[in-house]
Amino acid sequence: MERIGKFIHNELVGWKKADVFWLIFANAALLGISLYLGDTALSVAASLTGVTCVILCGMGKMSTYIFGTVNVVLYAIVAWQAKYYGDVMLNLLYYFPTNILGWFVWKKNIDETKQEVTKKRMTPLQDLMVVIISAAGIAGYSFVLKMLGGNLPIVDSMSTVLSIVAQILMIKRFTEQWIVWIVVDAVSVLMWVVACFGDGQSVAVLLMWIVYLVNAVIMFIKWMKDSKNNSVRAEADAA
Repeated sequence: MERIGKFIHNELVGWKKADVFWLIFANAALLGISLYLGDTALSVAASLTGVTCVILCGMGKMSTYIFGTVNVVLYAIVAWQAKYYGDVMLNLLYYFPTNILGWFVWKKNIDETKQEVTKKRMTPLQDLMVVIISAAGIAGYSFVLKMLGGNLPIVDSMSTVLSIVAQILMIKRFTEQWIVWIVVDAVSVLMWVVACFGDGQSVAVLLMWIVYLVNAVIMFIKWMKDSKNNSVRAEADAA
């Protein structure tokens, strides 16, 4: 119990009023609109855990992996119902195990003062390699999804491949993950707009991706500032 209490205390360190407001507002707005539109309980649960997960990730908190693990299971079920098989495989075969891996990697890189993970930047060469690998992956995987008869194979492939890339960058604590997440979120919003027009369901999931998109922009700015400060601090320590 003492260890759990300490963990909870550390997760609450470093929050500003604006951060708390964003967490509460995003979840409350999503819940209220979803209930008003009569969305399913499964979609609502997947959306709430997902929104909480990405906000905690932006704050650099370990608990992002707890909410993330619950979210991937719920979201995989919703994606299966919408025939987005790429998203199903992505969540169950990739996100689930990498959430566990990410927990241990982040745990070794926590700033003891701020009680959040330390952030860093990529080199230009690393940026170029990410672009090349992502383009090749999207082309190849879209062909596989088309053979499976999935909806929007190219769009689904972009969402899946870029999500894999972004998750790797997230685990490695790179600020550039948020640029990739912005693209992923924009593509996913398009996917779920089509799904909502098709069956009128999964409104909560669409709203979740919209919140993801807004959150990615906010957290990109935050991580840029934090990673720059970390770099300056490292240079000062080395001098």
